[in-house]
Amino acid sequence: MSINNRILFEDNHLIAINKQSGDLVQGDKTGDVILPDLIKDYIAKKYDKPGAVFLGVTHRLDRPTSGVVVFARTSKALPRMNKLFADHETSKTYWAVVEGTTPHKKDRLVHHLVRNTKQNKSYAHDHGVPNSKEAILSYKVIQKLDNYTLLEVALETGRHHQIRAQLSKIGCVIKGDLKYGARRSNKDGSIHLHARKLEFMHPVKKEPVEIIAPVPSGDSIWKAVSS
Repeated sequence: MSINNRILFEDNHLIAINKQSGDLVQGDKTGDVILPDLIKDYIAKKYDKPGAVFLGVTHRLDRPTSGVVVFARTSKALPRMNKLFADHETSKTYWAVVEGTTPHKKDRLVHHLVRNTKQNKSYAHDHGVPNSKEAILSYKVIQKLDNYTLLEVALETGRHHQIRAQLSKIGCVIKGDLKYGARRSNKDGSIHLHARKLEFMHPVKKEPVEIIAPVPSGDSIWKAVSS
């Protein structure tokens, strides 16, 4: 799907894209094309911009994750958006399809995560351990299927692989997430974790912004829980 069909919000200062699983928000060792470069090409063509196009990364999503990701189109908006995320002045809502059922219909999870950079994985502990960082999220059950449960997850902190690690810790592995214990992978390499909604105060206009991303199309599980 082209960038044109994935734009969720756009003005002079910001652009929000519905990221697909597999898209890279920033470069890695694979050397694959990154999402910012595709967006820059789109902006250059749409607005007939000569020379380099400015685009700043304000936050990130894991490669196998889909959903809302926002970029800054101006040097004025970039540091302000970065500060909003750093100060937790944004509201992030995710949808996660997990294997089996949850212990409760809704709950608030508090763990202490330790990141292993060599494994690119985070481990959740019930109590503080050396080099751990507190991770907090709340979830509620939205819908149950035969073998899976759809959760709505609200983040209070923003840690590496936080949702994946915390849900795995309580025995609710995200569908397709082999790294955290899923029974099998998804054929396309995705995991069923979707950044559904992002809310914040516009960094320049000072107006509330709410951006909602449709779930991936062509997937029977996402279709079942979103219909």
